[in-house]
Amino acid sequence: MVARLAMGGTSLRSIFLVLAVVGGSFGVTIMSIDFGSEWMKIAVVAPGVPMEIALNKESKRKTPVAVSFRDGERTFGEDALTSGIRYPPGSFIYLLDLLGKKIDNPIVELYKKRFPYFNIEADPDRRTVVFRYDEKTGYSVEELVAQLLSYAKETAEEHTDQKLKDCVLIVPPFFNQAERRSILTAAELAGLKVLSLMSSNAAVALNYGMFRRKEINSTAQNILFYDMGASSTTATIVSYQTVKTKEKGYSETNPQVSVLGLGYDRTLGGLEMQLRLRDYLARKFTEIKRTPNNVYDSPKAMAKLFKEAGRLKKVLSANTEHLSQIEGLLDEEDFRLHVKREEFEELCVDVFDRVKGPVDSALISSGMDISAIDQFIIVGGATRIPKIQMMLQDIWGHELGKNINADEAAAMGAVYRAADLGQGFKVKKFHVKEAALFPVEVDFDRQIENEDGSKAIKTVKRSLFALGNGYPQKKVMTFNKHTTDFSFYVNYGDLDHLPKNEKMAADANNITHVIVSGVTSAFQKHLQEGSEPKGIKAHFNMDDSGVLSLGAMEAVFEKSILVEENKPKEEESTLSKLGSTISKLFSGSEDEKLKSNKTEENNEKPHGDGNEKEEKEVTQDERKVEEKVKEETEKELKPKLIMVKEDLNFTVKYLDVLNLSPENLKLSKKKLTDINAAERARNEKAAARNTLESYILDAQEKLWQEEFEKASTEEQRTVVRELCTQLDDWIYDEGFDEEALVYKDKLASLKLLFEPIKERVQEHHDRPEAIQALLDQINGSSMFLQRAREAPQDLQLFTEVEMTTVENLIVDTQKWLEEKEELQENTPLNETPKLMISEIAEKMANLDREIKYLVNKGKIVKAKKDREAAEAKAKAEKEAKEAEKEKTKKKNSSYEAGEKRIIPDEENQDTNPEMELQDSEEDIMSEEHKVGEGTETGSKEQLPEMFQEESQENNSEEDRRKGSSPIYSSDENKDGDNSTPRTEL
Repeated sequence: MVARLAMGGTSLRSIFLVLAVVGGSFGVTIMSIDFGSEWMKIAVVAPGVPMEIALNKESKRKTPVAVSFRDGERTFGEDALTSGIRYPPGSFIYLLDLLGKKIDNPIVELYKKRFPYFNIEADPDRRTVVFRYDEKTGYSVEELVAQLLSYAKETAEEHTDQKLKDCVLIVPPFFNQAERRSILTAAELAGLKVLSLMSSNAAVALNYGMFRRKEINSTAQNILFYDMGASSTTATIVSYQTVKTKEKGYSETNPQVSVLGLGYDRTLGGLEMQLRLRDYLARKFTEIKRTPNNVYDSPKAMAKLFKEAGRLKKVLSANTEHLSQIEGLLDEEDFRLHVKREEFEELCVDVFDRVKGPVDSALISSGMDISAIDQFIIVGGATRIPKIQMMLQDIWGHELGKNINADEAAAMGAVYRAADLGQGFKVKKFHVKEAALFPVEVDFDRQIENEDGSKAIKTVKRSLFALGNGYPQKKVMTFNKHTTDFSFYVNYGDLDHLPKNEKMAADANNITHVIVSGVTSAFQKHLQEGSEPKGIKAHFNMDDSGVLSLGAMEAVFEKSILVEENKPKEEESTLSKLGSTISKLFSGSEDEKLKSNKTEENNEKPHGDGNEKEEKEVTQDERKVEEKVKEETEKELKPKLIMVKEDLNFTVKYLDVLNLSPENLKLSKKKLTDINAAERARNEKAAARNTLESYILDAQEKLWQEEFEKASTEEQRTVVRELCTQLDDWIYDEGFDEEALVYKDKLASLKLLFEPIKERVQEHHDRPEAIQALLDQINGSSMFLQRAREAPQDLQLFTEVEMTTVENLIVDTQKWLEEKEELQENTPLNETPKLMISEIAEKMANLDREIKYLVNKGKIVKAKKDREAAEAKAKAEKEAKEAEKEKTKKKNSSYEAGEKRIIPDEENQDTNPEMELQDSEEDIMSEEHKVGEGTETGSKEQLPEMFQEESQENNSEEDRRKGSSPIYSSDENKDGDNSTPRTEL
């Protein structure tokens, strides 16, 4: 299967060329997931489906990041938020902020303060966050995120109607190593294959650039993207520029976007403003004092206030004031309050003061001034707040750029990257260079000798990835002084560019502890062989996802070995060559003398003694030995240095956040599998119950209709009604919570009684139309057969056996129909019909098969006749031309002879030779005309009318290939008898 999708310019179809080269659509469809704090957007690309946002079950383009558990039922998105109003502790939201963080992280403490109704515990092994749902059930953050990612996968599959597994996940650019590994673990639990993690700022920049490829050239364009989302804010400075790359031996020039600077605030976003509004509404409700209970102590009331605050924040972005109202907030008391935009802005004064911070940090990290920025583009839902736009415009000094989809830009950019990384698509190259926000260094201990001769341990630090290094990138670090087993640490480097609270939130300390073994034995082995150590090399890799890994450890030695080399032959000097040549000229050829001497010696030797062959064999063996000895003497052994590498064993122990152990990973997968299985069983049970309920109502209603009363007896209707009543009572009483199989059995018992009545009604309803269709086919077939028989004898296309077979079939079908109709008329409507629609369809199929056979045969014969007529015409024209040339040649010869001939009498003298020639030529032309007319007439023989086409061109082969029947064409009766019916065969 090859599917092409062209996209580029300013439309989706001209952005890239997608080339699917996989058989079938399975495994070709790819998606991206913009997994945010509050919302989740899913973009897909598949053969036949351009880059687009996948709609959820509510046909919305974004889904709330929420999962809820209530009474054994799991819900996602809007349903989960609705369930969270009734039972807040069971609805889990804003999970992105908790990924890869220990229980004592400041972000976790802030989460507890914002949502105090959640029961949060520490994982006993990893010290990470666990939500306690009940006494027996707890969910880690990775497990909850995995369920949301699995829901995103289902949404994409339902949207494209194709299976998928590959994806690109979007993460905040400030995610550290632990956070990135944590979301990859969640994706593994969800059964997703992550092609790459992509930072949200890079995804937005790619989406902006892929629509403007033609505007990008060798001159760098600097653009600042300001992205304020629900829980965080980032400011990114990127540069667009074309670069030359060489792939597979070919040099290409493609656009590239590079991250130059980044500033961010983890806790600045729309959530903080929404919480300010929530607390403001709660404070106002408390001031009214309509109930003695405290609204802050009611999780349900606070959840209602939080939802209303979110709606109020959006409305105040477009309106200066709005009436906030909540029904039954607390103790059945309603709450209404007019809120102005100025009041909202006063609540968030300190929040707005932090808006400029990410911009300043981005400019500092890039080493640029605001004047070097070409455009300032805002992204993210929170940037719609007028106060924030006003502040950003003051910083920029110009009109802000709003020419990008604030909600979907990241998802669309990431799905383009997914198509590039996937196996089934080929896209126009657009390079993306992300930058490392956290520098990484390697620390290890080395033994040194002090001046007094004592030994001490010194900690050595080496930079591995500096601040702003692009990735993906591989690096090799060499340890030169270690000759025994040792260990080293991979840590974050200097983080002075980050504020103090961010250092604590990022938990940017040690990453891993690496223990290297096998060094001692490797050194002992190679030193005994005389090798010289050249250090121990560690191969590090920061992949497309920004995840650092240690690929290999190896000890390198330099070893000297002896290698055979050919001795260079001593070349004869030019003077000696010249002297030898001159001496040969004057002394004669010594070779000829030697040959003559050998000839004389051979003549003197007696023949036939058999010794000559043996002497030759001995001479050849001696010559081979001499040549071998000569070759060995020309070779010599020389020392050569080679590099010998030996792999070392190493163990990596994570110090920031432990990964799930294989046992815990297996348990988590089983837990999610059991949840999915229980959900499928619950959905299957609900579907079976609903099907049974619908069938009962349908049967009860239809039994009172006239056509159903005619098709059944009173006794049959009574039995069905009694069973419907019995099942209706059962399904709402003891059968309300039965298994799906029980509902299916009950439905089968009811269908056994009602379906025969339903089928009879359907038969009576559809029978007249089916009979008329059969009659039309009989008439059309009879007319076809009549016209075939009336064709001239020389144009008969079918044999008598074929036409007789069709005639008998038509007669038998007509007779069968008359008999069946008579039986059906004498059969009551409440009994099984004697004339079934399936039987009529079978008769129609038999007629259709025979007529199609004759039609196809007629097409083939017609095409053959047309071809033969064309060949005969061409042959006649050729013969006529040859005859004309021959007669003209003879006439010319006769004319030349007539000029020299002497005419004896007057009668012959009156004859004009020119006139004679003219008359002869006219005769020739007349004969040619006759031949041509005869040929043309022969090519226009009248074929049977049923095979004539309106066009005179030979289209029979084309018609046969298309499978269209020319028997009753739409143009057939334009000038003929309009009474002929048009039949589709």
